[in-house]
Amino acid sequence: MRIVRHYEHGAPSVLRVEEAEKPQPGPGHVLIRSEAIGVTFAEVQRRQGIPIGGHAGLPGAPGGDVAGTVEALGEGVTNVKVGDRVVVDVDHSAYADYVTADAAWLITIPQDMDAAEATLLPSPAQTAYHALKEAGQLKPGETVLIDAASGGVGHLAVQIAKAMGAGKVIATASTAAKLDFVRALGADVAINYTDPDWDDQVRAATDGRGADVVLETVGGDILTKSVALTAQFGRLVFYGSASGDIQPVNPLMLSRMKTVAGFALYAMLYNRPEAIAAGQRDLLEMIRSGRVKPVVHERLPLEDAVKSHELMEARAQLGKVVLVP
Repeated sequence: MRIVRHYEHGAPSVLRVEEAEKPQPGPGHVLIRSEAIGVTFAEVQRRQGIPIGGHAGLPGAPGGDVAGTVEALGEGVTNVKVGDRVVVDVDHSAYADYVTADAAWLITIPQDMDAAEATLLPSPAQTAYHALKEAGQLKPGETVLIDAASGGVGHLAVQIAKAMGAGKVIATASTAAKLDFVRALGADVAINYTDPDWDDQVRAATDGRGADVVLETVGGDILTKSVALTAQFGRLVFYGSASGDIQPVNPLMLSRMKTVAGFALYAMLYNRPEAIAAGQRDLLEMIRSGRVKPVVHERLPLEDAVKSHELMEARAQLGKVVLVP
């Protein structure tokens, strides 16, 4: 089978497609024939040598969200059967024709569900959903500010926030095309965060009070300003740093009863299985009903893994970039 690996850190060109033996599932794991593989920005950073959200050791074999068909069961697996279609976050060696995964983390998907769209369920959709519901404690009628709203997580967060009853969703993005994209998804206000006064525009959109829930994944100056834009008794959820620049947060900035919460999906997976299961059911219903529409920016063959990372680095995507073996 084919697999994508890299033996040095650097530009997307370090990624190589190689031949390897098909893996075999150990106890509690399954073998999946890949139909689609979602590319995540965290793996772009790890390829660069930045250990965001995980290791960046060598040799590297990027992880990702894999949708496919169960081909074999490891000892003790009873929650799925051979032939079931599933999707799962695979933390290593995901860019491949076949992958193994922990059966406990599988999400069973309908036979007619588009595999590329399904890749948005494990990491992007669950991150957006639980960042809003569990960490952000979003209540109906509240105002939500979503930074980097046109990406894999952000474009889903816009839709999920509306589905959860948010009163106003303010989305930030970096180009006119991305702003049009998030408006089409339901954002009430769209602001270019490269504008020098973008934070003043957010204040004006909230009548000066700020947002009740802020989802922040950019870091740097955007993080600092987003804390300032969090309303009294509001909650900022920090779930990544696309810029690679994590600025310290002055505790005095939180004195108006603001909360800054960190979010990691793995913490939910390991410690809140009931919430994860409920969230998966809720997300599938949101998608079936049309309230949430996963957007695939581009479907590329596995051989174009380099191009997939080039797209991600250029911040050119609207939604998700997916590899199709």
